[in-house]
Amino acid sequence: MRKHILLVLLASVMLAGCVTRTNVSVEENIDHNQKEETERCEMTSQKTFESTYELRDGSSTQTISLPDDLPEIYDFGSGRTSDWSTAAMNGRMPEPAGNVTVLNTVPNTSEVQVFYLWEEGKAPAVTKFTEDMTGYFDPYDFRPYVTAIPVKEGVAVKGAVVLMAGGAYQFRGDYTDTLPTAVHLRELGYQTFIVDYRLRPYTPQEGALDVARAVRFIRKNADIYGIDPNDIAVMGYSAGGIQAGEFLMHYDEDVNGTALDADYVPDELDSIPAHASADGMIYSFYGRLSFGSTDVEDLKSGNLPPTFYCYGTEDPFYSQFEAQVKVMEEVGVSTTTIVLDGWPHGFGGDGDWVEDYASWLENIFAQNN
Repeated sequence: MRKHILLVLLASVMLAGCVTRTNVSVEENIDHNQKEETERCEMTSQKTFESTYELRDGSSTQTISLPDDLPEIYDFGSGRTSDWSTAAMNGRMPEPAGNVTVLNTVPNTSEVQVFYLWEEGKAPAVTKFTEDMTGYFDPYDFRPYVTAIPVKEGVAVKGAVVLMAGGAYQFRGDYTDTLPTAVHLRELGYQTFIVDYRLRPYTPQEGALDVARAVRFIRKNADIYGIDPNDIAVMGYSAGGIQAGEFLMHYDEDVNGTALDADYVPDELDSIPAHASADGMIYSFYGRLSFGSTDVEDLKSGNLPPTFYCYGTEDPFYSQFEAQVKVMEEVGVSTTTIVLDGWPHGFGGDGDWVEDYASWLENIFAQNN
């Protein structure tokens, strides 16, 4: 096994990035949210986090398959990339039954639940997706939804993770990316939430509002899920990571649908800040499709949380991943980076990185309390 570890101690993580976002459409909540955000920034500026970089050989010794206590409809196979198929990559997660939404249904942590993220016809949008527009992965009447996969019975809850699959905004690889990781994380104490966000012809900005909606839902129901409302992470794979980054850069905290769609009418969930305390970039980066940002000032403006990177040396975007990780110290964001020697783009929960991510996340969340 070949390892190279670089340790850098960041003395004032994110201090320069503490920016309060407000939205005039929810004026009744501004004072409360500004105070909450100020307290979060003051708390974060007093912390120190250790950034690490490790090159190592990936393996499949920790990769797991679907456990017996979850429905067979979520069977993703062995979880190993060697067993992936086109059918698996294009597999669709079950949609909600009837009109079950994040507003009209109470969570139940004893089972897998699926919720539409928006009330019918209420999702903020600038894209007009009509019945005559064909050739897309989703039909014109697609409603974004979230699948809640609870912690395995008997396992202590440590926090929550929101996951977004990759697919170049052309499809969502839930059965190869998010499901294997979510199943593994639930074994390690994390409530997991897979977001089936809007794809093309919708924009990443519209998809970012789907992510924010899921985070708000989890924070609203933090007591039911047994978590601290600040112990929520987002993570994404390839395009899903770009989607997580778009959320964190421009559509988190107090930003709601009116920032994109002037006709959007905020509801009770919009009064809850869409706050995430950590990010996971799995063969992905902050930026846009095929282009990772190294603009330090722009990245600073996003007030980004600690970020976990994992990618392979044979990934065509390897040099872009490396370039972004290199500038994150200047940005003021602590990073933990695991590079899998010889691995390509796209390995989902394979490669023996998930347990490292879970341990890293536990440390991040511990410093929230």
